[in-house]
Amino acid sequence: MNTPHSPDTCALPRIGLGGGCHWCTEAVFQQLRGVERVDQGYIASQPPNTDYSEAVIVHFNPKEISLETLIEVHLYTHSATATHSLRKNYRSAIYFFSEQQQESAQKALHVLQDDFADPLIIQVLPYRAFRCSDPRHVNYYSTDPERPYCQRYIEPKLQLLQNKFKDGLKNRKESG
Repeated sequence: MNTPHSPDTCALPRIGLGGGCHWCTEAVFQQLRGVERVDQGYIASQPPNTDYSEAVIVHFNPKEISLETLIEVHLYTHSATATHSLRKNYRSAIYFFSEQQQESAQKALHVLQDDFADPLIIQVLPYRAFRCSDPRHVNYYSTDPERPYCQRYIEPKLQLLQNKFKDGLKNRKESG
């Protein structure tokens, strides 16, 4: 089970991802082989994006999963082409920790744009700060997948993972 930690204490590469509810985003990335930990919370970037927005920090083993695959999964599991009134709370973003990640993310978005009919609205932003979620909400899906919210919003995303990214999923023993 993943528990919140300071994102600065992990030796693995990490990337911040935001776009929808962090309960959903956390559950999605916890299913992927090569993802060692998911910190659920809120991320802020540099001006003009200094407001905290729901997001996760994904700690991953690049020998098992690439940054490009993480970005691809992220694009398919949130509304990466939709602008709406809640984007301030649910900023569609990739938060990078290095210039190399920034370049890789921008390159991946350019390549993956061809998979989407509408323009991707996801921003590539520098990571500035992180606040953990209330501990009662961490591992929201894995602690009770039968909750109505989980069934309505998270299960369809997990089904999409099963259909589109099956080879990259952890087996049941690894993910839970």
